[in-house]
Amino acid sequence: MVALQTAPPQPGPAVAALLDFVLLGTIIGTIGNAVVSRLSNPVGKFRLLYAVVLFPITLLAYGVLALLGFGPALVANLPGLPSVLGSILTNIVEFSAAGLVWLASYAPTIPGVREVRDIELSTGHALVKMARYVLGLSVVVAVVIAPLQLVPSGASPLVLVISLAIMGVVFLYASPWIVPVLRSTIDATDEVADRIATLRTRAGLEVRDALVLDTDDEETASTLVRGPPGYRRLFITSTFLDAFDDETATALLAIEAGRLNSHVLEIRMSTAIAAGVALVASVTGVGPRWPILGVSLGALLVGFWLSRRGVRLADEYAAEQVGATTVAEALDRYAETHAMTPTRRRVPNPLSVNVALGDRINRLDRRTDT
Repeated sequence: MVALQTAPPQPGPAVAALLDFVLLGTIIGTIGNAVVSRLSNPVGKFRLLYAVVLFPITLLAYGVLALLGFGPALVANLPGLPSVLGSILTNIVEFSAAGLVWLASYAPTIPGVREVRDIELSTGHALVKMARYVLGLSVVVAVVIAPLQLVPSGASPLVLVISLAIMGVVFLYASPWIVPVLRSTIDATDEVADRIATLRTRAGLEVRDALVLDTDDEETASTLVRGPPGYRRLFITSTFLDAFDDETATALLAIEAGRLNSHVLEIRMSTAIAAGVALVASVTGVGPRWPILGVSLGALLVGFWLSRRGVRLADEYAAEQVGATTVAEALDRYAETHAMTPTRRRVPNPLSVNVALGDRINRLDRRTDT
């Protein structure tokens, strides 16, 4: 008998689907830009547009392309590849294709962001920086999830979810080395390095070192602390150093230190893992479906509440370091720099991991009055 070999997927349907998603992303991005630019607090609405509309479209594109075998169809033409390397290349191709959909939907929003924030952000330059980020992230994620290829095909979906959770934790703690690959950094002068060290000391922020991210074009004034205990790295944008005086910068870094102390990031990661494992267990029938589904929902609600509590504790820590008035004014200054209107809610959103910025400022003001 002649052994039958499974033919590799044909690229035609997958390429057609990719072109359709690129067109769809461009249309939705254009419509979203036109709508959001006319809303109140458009900067915050643009962030919602990215998170709630454009990112899910990108995920959907990735899922469809993976089902159609987009990666295997292209990688199959490269002979003699080891299985692990072939799997990594397949993932890179599929992630990059989904990233192309993201770029197509993101591009129409750049002029809107430039207008509402009143910044000189070149569309071409913004796309180049985003393309570098997307390609770098595709490579990193493809390498990180490569061990999942070793999981037997007949393994329980629960095993796959747990494996993904482990990979997520590894990816999170490897961020001090990954972020410099994905983002442009600049060498800090001795004067800038000394200033950052002084700000960190005043804020009570304990990290091993700091890197400055180049954000002169997009004018994003932000900070980020990543890494495992004992090797935490502070990423601070060049705009942050230029836009804020020492008092404001110290207050914002103190909030970052407070978030480390209240383990906000770990709470969010644990919430996603616990809810995801319970959800998969419910769907796959590992246990009683509805009680386990209730556990998944309960884990989300509790985790979101703990995350919001961690944000409030971080503000309190910063208030103890530099004073509540200083922290409130720093948050106001942060919102002003990003052309944001601090939002306020009468009732906290139970499905949010953050506290509305306006509510945080009000809470600090009440603490000052007391």
